[in-house]
Amino acid sequence: MMGNMVDRFGPRYGYGFLLLLTSPAIFCMSLVQGAAGFIVLRLFIGFSLAAFVCCQFWCTSMFNTKIVGSANAIAAGWGNMGGGATHFLMPLLWQAMSMTSPSFQAWRWAFFVPASCHIILGTSILLFSQDLPQGNFKDLQKAAIKKKDNSPNALKAALLNYRTWIMCLNYGYCFGVELVVDNVITYYLYDQFHLNPVVAGAMGSIFGMMNIFTRASGGMISDFCARYWGMRGRLWALWIIQTLGGVFCLLLGTTAVYSSLTVTMIVLVIFSIWCQQACGLSCGVVPFISKRSTGLVYGMVGAGGNTGAAVTQAIFFTYIPMAPTAGFFWLGVMVIGITALYTFVYFPMWGGMFWGPKEGVTEEDYYMAEYTPSEIAEGLHTNSLKFAFESRSERGWKKSEAAAAAAAGGRAVHVAAGTL
Repeated sequence: MMGNMVDRFGPRYGYGFLLLLTSPAIFCMSLVQGAAGFIVLRLFIGFSLAAFVCCQFWCTSMFNTKIVGSANAIAAGWGNMGGGATHFLMPLLWQAMSMTSPSFQAWRWAFFVPASCHIILGTSILLFSQDLPQGNFKDLQKAAIKKKDNSPNALKAALLNYRTWIMCLNYGYCFGVELVVDNVITYYLYDQFHLNPVVAGAMGSIFGMMNIFTRASGGMISDFCARYWGMRGRLWALWIIQTLGGVFCLLLGTTAVYSSLTVTMIVLVIFSIWCQQACGLSCGVVPFISKRSTGLVYGMVGAGGNTGAAVTQAIFFTYIPMAPTAGFFWLGVMVIGITALYTFVYFPMWGGMFWGPKEGVTEEDYYMAEYTPSEIAEGLHTNSLKFAFESRSERGWKKSEAAAAAAAGGRAVHVAAGTL
């Protein structure tokens, strides 16, 4: 739903209204009296995770294809860092409020802080931001600069592209795994090593707090690989790093690791680097799957991450009777297996991990295939055509620059941003 909304109305409305509409549920957490109320409120608060879709659509729209992986990864990484910061700050906030209120009331008052932040941020987005570099969706559509695409073919462009589903499934085993670890790691450290709750929360928050640089570095690695090896470099880097994440998740469940707090924390930190870098590397591939349905693709991939987290936590840490250490071990095995699906991602104009591009297929051929001849005649394809021209950088733009210099007789050639 959010993907469709940002495609039609822009990320500003999607982001702003989403934060404002979910803030009452956070306030109401202070009033909850039982498990049923807690579960219902968690459900409504969970809708705010759709902000990821707005964020990624926004970054893709604002930044050039050469750095889109870095831009998306930095924004999403700092967003995920909020998960780690929450694990760290909420116990401290509860402790501070316990100084002036009974502890059974202090935790309720603590929820007023994040709820207020939602309102401030949502209002600021609606008042002070814009959808695209050229302006807001509504103004651009009125001026006939941007066509409104209400065709059901936009939905088909996302749903019928098999690359969407592979990225959706795999995002469940990088970002989804990150969410699972965020959910269980504090309780695991508390139970396994008999730590104080505040200490366990602080140590558990390290996993999420690593997002201050890990996801961003994943996006930068993706963009670096694209400079020399194009989309094929992005896919190889993603496969290698996500597989390493699975290996270190598996190691958390081995005796040599879980018998020592020090070793566990070392492995956990390395695991967090690979896992979160894989999320950042995903941000370098997803924007190129479909330009017409960018929001829908991001919505499906983001939903894959959240769904993967729910399913994985249910399998390995909730309903199947196994120790948490065994859960980490088999989760790592599953990550390694699912990651192998990247070998099937193939773009005809750029190639895949093991196969080169098809002769004669261009970026324009790929992105224009999402439109019918009548839609092209209406001008609905204009934005996709511009993106297709910019996405030639996925051939490996360093090689393209070198070829251009050679064609000019070895003279230095200035290449304007967005022309390769």
